[in-house]
Amino acid sequence: MLTLRPSPDNPVPPGARLVPVETADGVPLRAATWRPTTRSVKGTVCLLQGRAEFIEKYYETIGDLRARGFCVVAFDWRGQGDSGRQVRDARKGHVRRFDDYRLDLLAVAEQVLVPSMPEPHFGLAHSMGGAVALSVAAQGQLPFRRLVTVAPMLGIRMVRWPAGASVLARALQRLGLGRCFIPFGKPTSLATKPFAGNRLSTDPARYARNAAAARAVGAGAIGDPTIAWLAAAFRAMRILARPATIRRIRTPCLIVAAGADPVCSTPATERFAARLKTGHLIVLPGARHEILTECDAVRADFWAAFDAFVPGHALPAQAASAEARAIA
Repeated sequence: MLTLRPSPDNPVPPGARLVPVETADGVPLRAATWRPTTRSVKGTVCLLQGRAEFIEKYYETIGDLRARGFCVVAFDWRGQGDSGRQVRDARKGHVRRFDDYRLDLLAVAEQVLVPSMPEPHFGLAHSMGGAVALSVAAQGQLPFRRLVTVAPMLGIRMVRWPAGASVLARALQRLGLGRCFIPFGKPTSLATKPFAGNRLSTDPARYARNAAAARAVGAGAIGDPTIAWLAAAFRAMRILARPATIRRIRTPCLIVAAGADPVCSTPATERFAARLKTGHLIVLPGARHEILTECDAVRADFWAAFDAFVPGHALPAQAASAEARAIA
C-alpha cells in the first residue's frame, strides 16, 4: 500500500493524493500530487529527485511551491524511495542504464501530469534528476515548458579520477559485477551520516530533519550505488558534455549551481551552460550540494531566481476551484 511517512519535524503536507504509476517496462513507481494553498493556480511543478532521495525529503519544497500557487507532482525514481527495485537488496542504488529513468519520467507525465494536472507544466530537478531531465530534453521529449535544475550531475567531484573510475566500472560490469556495490560501497544512506564534514548542507536543522526523514523511510533511503549505476552515470555525463547534445536542448533552462559543491562539479556545469542556447546559469556562493535544504539565505536567493524564471498565468478563483476539484 502506498503511503507517505511523517517524522517529528517533517509532517506530510496536507491534501496529498498518492498515485501508483507503472513504467513501460513494468516497474512500479510511487507518485503523489498536491494542489496549491493559494486561491489561484499558476500551473504545476514536477519534482525530479537526485540519487538516493525520496518524496519525504521534499516536503518543505512542496510547501514552498504550493504557497506560490503551483500544484506539485512528486515521485520516486526506480531503485529508490518506495518505487520498484531491480535488485534484491533494496538498499542498493541500481539502474541498468540511465535511459530507464526516461521511462520513469514519461510514465509519470503520461499517467499523472498530462491527464490531471493544470498547465503550464514546469520541472524542478536536482542533481541526478537534472542530468535525466537535460538528457530527455536533448531527445525532444521533456514534458515541461521550462526547467529549473539545481546542482545538476554533469560531473562528479566525489570521484578523484573520473576517467579511471569510468573505465574500471565498465570493466567490472563486463565481468558480471554490475549489481554489486561500487568498491567500498555500503548500504548506509548519505543523509544519515554526521553533520560535521557533510557534503550536502550548511544548515544543521535541515540536515537533521532530512536524517530523521531517511530513518523514517527505512530502505527507501538507499545507500551507495552499484557498479552498473556508476557506469551508466559516467556514460550519461559523457553524452551530455557533447556540444551536439547541448545544441539539441530547446527547453528554456535555469541552472542553479552550488559554489561550494563537493558532490557535483560546478566547473562542468559552467562549461555546459556556456554552450546552452536556451539557458541561464546562476552560481550561489558558499552553497553546498543540496541548495533546496541549505540555509535560509541561500534558499532565499534560489527562490528569487526561481520566481523570476518560472512565470505562471494565474487562473480566476472560480476556475482555480474547478482545477482543484479535478485533481483532488
